[in-house]
Amino acid sequence: MATPPASVRRPHHDTVFPPRDAASLDPIADLLQQSQPARLVGPAGEGVEVPADVYEVLVDVVDALRRGDAVTVAPVSVRLTTSQAAEMLGVSRPTLVKLLEDGELPYERPRKHRLVRLDDVLAYRERRSRHRRELLGEIARQAVVDGLYEVDREAYDEALRAVRRREV
Repeated sequence: MATPPASVRRPHHDTVFPPRDAASLDPIADLLQQSQPARLVGPAGEGVEVPADVYEVLVDVVDALRRGDAVTVAPVSVRLTTSQAAEMLGVSRPTLVKLLEDGELPYERPRKHRLVRLDDVLAYRERRSRHRRELLGEIARQAVVDGLYEVDREAYDEALRAVRRREV
């Protein structure tokens, strides 16, 4: 599908006002009522089936414009509850709430409950994984520097037992 030049394209957050003659939308509304699944045909005659969700949005937009309502279509990120976000991160809900309160993850509170954007959760999870890999790499480098890879298993186990006895 060809993209119109930038001078013709409108930003995704523009509001579309109804046409002066709402009846001009009647043929589109009639066609939408008869045609499911619908096909979108491009200027060169190429066509593609319109997914059901997109079809429903198109029906809603045409209906709103016919009623004289303005329409704004804007992307909205998927929002998760704190329980859903905690599950995705493999932490408890209280731990997630602490991350939110500490500013580690942004959140919204449109009403009573906190909501976290999915893309923020995924970005945090990636940062956390990257940080853990870096720490593990540093631990491995330090073990090499300290010569710990050359210590035999029995000596290591004995040193570990000695440390544990001192902690008790």
